[in-house]
Formats: sequence, structure tokens, C-alpha cells
Amino acid sequence: MKLSERLTKNNPLAAAEIPTDDNTHLNPATSTLAPPPSVPGPTTTLLGGPPSVPAVDALAGLKQRAASALFERMGSRIGDTSSSEEDLRSFAVDELSAVIDDEQVPLSPEERRRLIREISDEVMGYGPLQRLLEDPSVTEVMVNRFDQIYVERHGHLALTDLQFSSDNHLRKVIERIVSKVGRRIDESSPLVDARLEDGSRVNAIIPPLAVNGPSLTIRKFSHVPFTVRNLIEWGSMSHEMAELLSACVLARLNVIVSGGTGTGKTTLLNVLSSFIPESDRIVTIEDAVELQLQQRHVVRLESRPPNIEGKGAVTIRDLVRNSLRMRPDRIIVGEVRGGESLDMLQAMNTGHDGSLSTVHANSPRDAIARLETLVLMAGMDLPLRAIREQVSSAVDLIVQVTRLRDGTRRVTHVTEVQGMEGDVVTLQDAFLFDYSAGLDAQGRFLGRALPTGIRPRFLDRFTELGIHVSPAVFGVAPAPVGRR
Repeated sequence: MKLSERLTKNNPLAAAEIPTDDNTHLNPATSTLAPPPSVPGPTTTLLGGPPSVPAVDALAGLKQRAASALFERMGSRIGDTSSSEEDLRSFAVDELSAVIDDEQVPLSPEERRRLIREISDEVMGYGPLQRLLEDPSVTEVMVNRFDQIYVERHGHLALTDLQFSSDNHLRKVIERIVSKVGRRIDESSPLVDARLEDGSRVNAIIPPLAVNGPSLTIRKFSHVPFTVRNLIEWGSMSHEMAELLSACVLARLNVIVSGGTGTGKTTLLNVLSSFIPESDRIVTIEDAVELQLQQRHVVRLESRPPNIEGKGAVTIRDLVRNSLRMRPDRIIVGEVRGGESLDMLQAMNTGHDGSLSTVHANSPRDAIARLETLVLMAGMDLPLRAIREQVSSAVDLIVQVTRLRDGTRRVTHVTEVQGMEGDVVTLQDAFLFDYSAGLDAQGRFLGRALPTGIRPRFLDRFTELGIHVSPAVFGVAPAPVGRR
């Protein structure tokens, strides 16, 4: 008796419980392929392209039987935390090869490799998402429902031909992701923020909040952290801007990175943190760990949601307060979005210079207003002028990141916070993006951030610390040296 027949005899529903990444289903009673539901599947086209019905996977039945047998062979080793991911995947591939041999199905070498890869991705990885997560050209993965998966490549959205077999299949992958970082998702807590092992940001939401079924969004992070050279090569910033920002971090100015969703705030924060000297002690505070700091002296803190009883939550604000007792030279808050902004501003004003953070805003002026609003969320009944004085004295520099219409992400403002004039926080731009340069034939912006020619007031601080910045950074030609 063949292995598949023994499995079906002992547990007729075993094969049906294993999800596949195609739109075919196994009839457990007859072990034959039943016709797939007549749902038009997505195809790999840009938005607006004509959809097509995906082809039926001829290996679907074998895939389900082999996956079921692999689950039995691996047993408890799948959840064994003492074994590394590489060891488990290697063991799974070896066992899977033996299972396929037992099936005695003639396969070409290409079909065999494909089958082993897809089943190992299903058992050890994230099913149909595994290939997308390994594709370096994909920067974001968006699962709207089990049969509709979009990706972002080079700033543009595209529909893929990949899909889950059912809502239950997608739900299992979501639970596998969030359980690895100690989070949970269920009807009592139907939305969650989590991360993958490489730091990629994950957001998941399930019914009853998600009407069309579970939804999953993954913002991928590069395995190799981006450097300032990468940003210059891509046109995100100029050499002069990079020189100024490096000097600002070395001079321990407090910097806020401002931008909308998906503009690259965290990437820029990583690049700015690379300018911090190795001798500084750094404490990072995040909702989900995303920063990829290269220094050795780093303490990474992560907030914690409440447990199933609604207790045990540790907020960003709690961690900011605690970090002040950890003797930090630099405090880096991944993003301020609530009352923790008051504690962060107070830390900046009480000797913790050189701190970095991000905030959601569309311009430097909006970033100031956003910080004011967030301070009010701390529950302190402070007058607006006192809040503005706190912001203007704590924040030295705002770096604005914008995602343009052509999909590129550019630093569009480098703005100094100069202080208060009356009841208004005064700002002065050192760099501004030149939109007047127009577009090229491909629709890409030709402009770049140009210096305004105005020298910031914090240059006096550079002089005191012995930090030299070329006058050419501000668009000023160096004075000619006269002959004697």
C-alpha cells in the first residue's frame, strides 16, 4: 500500500487540512482532484491590466499528500525552538525527498525542485508569500484577501498571480508570523503589529474588523542596511545635504524625521544613526523592532501589548521614562504617536542631546503642529505657548521625506527650528526640493534638493565643537585666498 493510501485510510481528512497556494482542492473520499471554484484569480499585471484565470496546478493533489506526510514525519520538530531555521528546513527537504520517492510519481527534475520548494515553503515558511519575501525587488506585500495579493516594485503597485487556498490558510500564516514575536491575533484582539525575523514590519487584521476576510501587509526591510551612499546614488539626497546631516548628528543636534506613510522615514533614521560615534551608548525604543543600528553599544527596547486579560501592557511612554535611568548618550524613538512625545521633548531639554525620532507629517510646519497635538495627548493641561516653547527649544532640525508621484522618495526639506517669535515657532529652510525642474520622458522628477543659501544658526555650535562644514554645502563659494 502506498504512503498516500495509508494516510487517507487512517485519516481521510488529513489531506484536506493541508492548505495549498493554488486554487485546487482534494476530494478526500476519492483522492482525486475536484474542480476549483470558479473564482477569477489575479494575474501579474500592473494595476488596470486585464485579469485572467490561473491554470490548474497539475501537482496539487501530490502536493497535498506530500505535505500531509511531511507534517507526520516532522512531528513536534516543527515547533522546536532549540533548532535553527536552517536545520529545520534542511531536515524538511530531506524528509520531503523521501516522501516524494515513496509516491513513485514520475517527475521531471524541474517539477521535483518546484514541488519540494513549494511544500517546504508551506510547512516551514509563509506559503505563497515566501517567494515574494525572498525577492529583493519587492518592497511591500499587501494581501487584501486570500485570493488577491499585491506587491510594490520600484514604487509601483502590481497584482500577482499568487494566492492562498482559503481564508483559513491565510489565517494560519498570519498566526505563524505573530506567534514568533510573542503576539497574538484572535476575535478578542483582531488586529496586530508584528515583525519578521529580518525586521520587516507586519500588520494583520482579521474578521470581524476585516469584512472581506483576513488582510496582511508586510513592509520589507533590506537584509543589508542602506547607507548614505545608497541614498545619494538613488537621488534621495545630495552630497551637500549628507555632509550637513552628518555634522548635525556629530554635533548632537536633536533631529526629527518627518514624512507620510511609506516615505522612508525609518530608512532615513537608520542612515542618520550611522553617523553616531561608536563610543556613544544608544537606547532605541520602538513599537516593533525595525531599526538596524550598526554600532555595538546599543540597547533595544520594544513595547508590549496587553495580554488576553487586558493587563501587562508596556507602552512607548513607559519605555521612554525608563530609558532616562539607563545612562543613554542617545535616545532613538522609532516613532512618536502619542503622549510619549512630551517625555521625549523633556528628555531632549534635560541633557539628552543628539536624540532622533520620526513623526507623521506632510511638511516641517505640520510636524511642529503634530508634535503640539501629541503633547496634548499626554493628558497634561499645558497652555499652548508652553508646549510650543518646549518644542522649539528641544527640536533643532526637521528633515522632511516625501514620496513623489513618480514613486521615488526624496528628502525635500532640511529645516532649522530657530525658536519663538511671539506665539509662533520660527523655521528656516537650509535645503528645499526644486520642483520647477520638471519631469523627464519617463515621468521622473528631474529636480533635487538645493541649498537656500541661508546659513543655519547652529553653525556656531559646529565651530565650538571643531566640526567643519564646507561653505559649498550652503551654496556659498569659498572666499579666495589672497597672495602675500
